Parts: sequence; C-alpha cells; structure tokens
Amino acid sequence: MALIVISSVTAQIGGNAMQIHEWSGFTILTLVLFRLLWGILGSTHARFKAFVRGPRAVWDYVTSLLHGRPVFHAGHNPLGGWMILALLGSLLVQAGTGLFANDDIMIEGPLAKHVSKELSDLLSKVHETNFKLLLALIFLHVAAAVYYLVARRENLIASMVTGNKSIPEGEDVRATRGGPVWLAVLLLALCAGVVYALVHY
Repeated sequence: MALIVISSVTAQIGGNAMQIHEWSGFTILTLVLFRLLWGILGSTHARFKAFVRGPRAVWDYVTSLLHGRPVFHAGHNPLGGWMILALLGSLLVQAGTGLFANDDIMIEGPLAKHVSKELSDLLSKVHETNFKLLLALIFLHVAAAVYYLVARRENLIASMVTGNKSIPEGEDVRATRGGPVWLAVLLLALCAGVVYALVHY
C-alpha cells in the first residue's frame, strides 16, 4: 500500500520525483513476481491452488455470505481468492507498462527506447487507465476487510500482517505448512535480480 501511495504522489509531483516513482515501480514489480512464485512454492494458504476456486464455489460462498452464514476458510475464501488474482494482475500490468511508458516531455521508462513511440504512447495510456482500476480494487479490498471486521468480527487485517488466523471453535482445519524462510529470501533475491537485469541490460 505504501508503495502505491509513493508511486501516486511522485507521479503527481513529476520532475526529479519521477526517479523515486521508477524505483517504487521496480520494487512493486519485484514483489509481484515474488508473490506469483510464492503462490506456487510457498506456504499452504499462500499457494494459488489453496484458494483459487471456480465460479460455482464463488457463487456458493457469496450465497452463504448473503444469508449471514459464510463458510469458514482458514485461508482466502473463494471470493477473496479472485480479488487477490485481480490485484496481482492489475499490479503486474501497472508495473509492466511503466517500464515502457513516457510522459511526452522528458521522462520515459527504461525499456521505452526498445519499442516504437506509438506503442510507448499506448502503454502509457494503459498505465494511466489501469491505475484507476487498481485504486478501485484496493478500495474494494479494504472495504471487504472492514466489513469482515465490523460485521463478522473476523480480523482479516491482522491475519494479513501476521499470517495467523483465529480458528472458530468446532472448525476442522487440516494441518498447514509454513514456507521456509530461506526459500522466501532466495525467491525474493531472484526476483530482484531479474528486475535489475531487465531495467539495466
């Protein structure tokens, strides 16, 4: 969230602040790539296969939610799972298009020189439009977390920060596996290296 704020503010300021804007974008791209890898190799509830469900599962969950009896999920619920995919997709588009964007004055992404001006202009428009979509998704995500906290007495915000979730009595939750710290560090370093190589070479 902090990086999104930094990116937004520096884009409004322009000038020398755009250097910070670029570094913020590189960091976001690194973290998104890491999260995608962690969704395959990481801890039990971080893996996409643990929370990405089909339309029927999403509909069943929405129905249970509307009836005031949502089914408990130790990780992301089916609706939240698709929100995570939408956020990651939008962040990937935002950071990716930023690499090729230009402002028609003096600033351009590190890869803009490798594509035509027409394509760079198109990606710049996508970069600008997608940011509005990203803000809408963030608003929905925060609103959902507040709803669960106030209406359902379920603190999802704390769960996001600590990685731990309170299990209601009577819920049969299978054992979970935490992702090894060394693997997380290795994957993060790998993603940082890929982004560094991408923008410098």
